[in-house]
Amino acid sequence: MAAPTAGSTYELYAIATAVIGGASLSGAQGTIMGSVLGALIMTTIASGGNLLGIDAFTLQIAIGALIVLAVWIDRIRKGRSAS
Repeated sequence: MAAPTAGSTYELYAIATAVIGGASLSGAQGTIMGSVLGALIMTTIASGGNLLGIDAFTLQIAIGALIVLAVWIDRIRKGRSAS
């Protein structure tokens, strides 16, 4: 039998991968190479955090903060391009 929380962090990693890779949460922007780069960055963060012994909850908080930072940068970029 499978545990009910078996894939509970996959949503966070999927969103972080897309946003860090340059995809806009507003839609219609992003590249395949950006997504691959975002996946490499997320894998490095997750694996590195695990190897360094960082608590899983602390790592999720750091990834969440990274998502917020990426969205903030996306908003700044869109504001400049609209002007």
